[in-house]
Amino acid sequence: MLSITSQYLARYRRLAGDRSDTLLPVTGAQRRFVLVRALDPTGRPDLVPMFFAFPSGTVDPERLGAAARRLAARHTALRSRPTVVRGTPVLSVATDPDVTVTRPVDAAPGESPADALRRALAAWDAQGPALRLFLVHDEERAQDVLAVVLDHAVCDGRSLARIVDELGAAYAEEGAGALPAPGETEAELAAYRDAVLGQLAAEEKAETPEAAAYWADRLNALRTHAPPPRPARVPEGAKPSGAAQARLPAHDGGVSFPGLLDACRSAARELYGPDRVVPLGYPWGGRPGGAEPVIGCFLNTLVFPVDTGHGDGHGSEATADAWWDDLDRADVPFDAVVAAVRSAGSGWTGGLDGLLTVDDDTRRPPLVLDGVEGREVHVDGRPVRAPFAVSVTQGAEIRLRMVWDRAVLDDESAHRAFDALTAALRPADRSVR
Repeated sequence: MLSITSQYLARYRRLAGDRSDTLLPVTGAQRRFVLVRALDPTGRPDLVPMFFAFPSGTVDPERLGAAARRLAARHTALRSRPTVVRGTPVLSVATDPDVTVTRPVDAAPGESPADALRRALAAWDAQGPALRLFLVHDEERAQDVLAVVLDHAVCDGRSLARIVDELGAAYAEEGAGALPAPGETEAELAAYRDAVLGQLAAEEKAETPEAAAYWADRLNALRTHAPPPRPARVPEGAKPSGAAQARLPAHDGGVSFPGLLDACRSAARELYGPDRVVPLGYPWGGRPGGAEPVIGCFLNTLVFPVDTGHGDGHGSEATADAWWDDLDRADVPFDAVVAAVRSAGSGWTGGLDGLLTVDDDTRRPPLVLDGVEGREVHVDGRPVRAPFAVSVTQGAEIRLRMVWDRAVLDDESAHRAFDALTAALRPADRSVR
């Protein structure tokens, strides 16, 4: 029987035909994002927003829009729209980038800048461009907040630093309306297509019976433990999600990834109880060897079965051993992993009870517009796809954030889980700053 990747490639080739310059294939990671959106009753995509505060009057919206269009014209993924054509996820490539800077209008007197941005993102039209910019004025703080927002299906976390850097460089260029030459655009499109096809080839090769058996055994005990979402759980007047954050002293060399997984075990135990096996998703992977460094989405979603028990086998050494074994099969796409687990008789349907993302502070440069550095800020209260999500930024200190879906988890339980998370990551002789 053909693998899921082989079946996808066959469908794509029949569909694209002689339109391979306007309909591009997607990787397994992108496929997951596109299909999740297609199955969502609201059609809500996963969004990756970055928010930057600038002194009032710093940002020229017209110049910024021109810079964003130049950026999108240089990168195939940023001027493409994720879509499903005849049941097949693809990227539909636009000839000209359609990127504008939107200034959301107050919906009601006294609406805060954060409210305006949350409203703008909630109204995201999946039929529009994958890259969009929103600019709101914060009179109280004498600043303008710029949101640079991408559909997750066209951008992984590793691309964000490059997007920020190149947007600032495009803003500084002379000739506001100048787009790249056609030859430059065509060359990047060819490089992007080759990189995606190379990734799909790696995924196709990884989908072996042995890998399927490994994942079926590894994840067979999974169950989705989060209660079903109920809007009635959200306190009246509250935002759809809650958030907590802390800054911790950095460990020597930073916290290892297995150490972070163990810390998430502490949080999951508070949320779902002891003696559970909880599906925690995290992005991992990289571009295939020899591929051009194109902007796009290449990080697969791996699943770690978080055992919330207290017995032997739950320490960082055992976690590290199991994690390294998982990485040997990291190229198997998420939907193939789910299919293997289900075919072995598991009741797990692929739902994730938690998400973990990790970043390096050195890979998060500030957005600089005409010599003025924007300060990165957070706009909380936005919908989240998973019951809870943890993000960790490591550098001179550890910046820890957790958000949760209030329709699934109550605030009290979430704060207990966050306290357990920070306690697991805090050196015994130091305290939170």
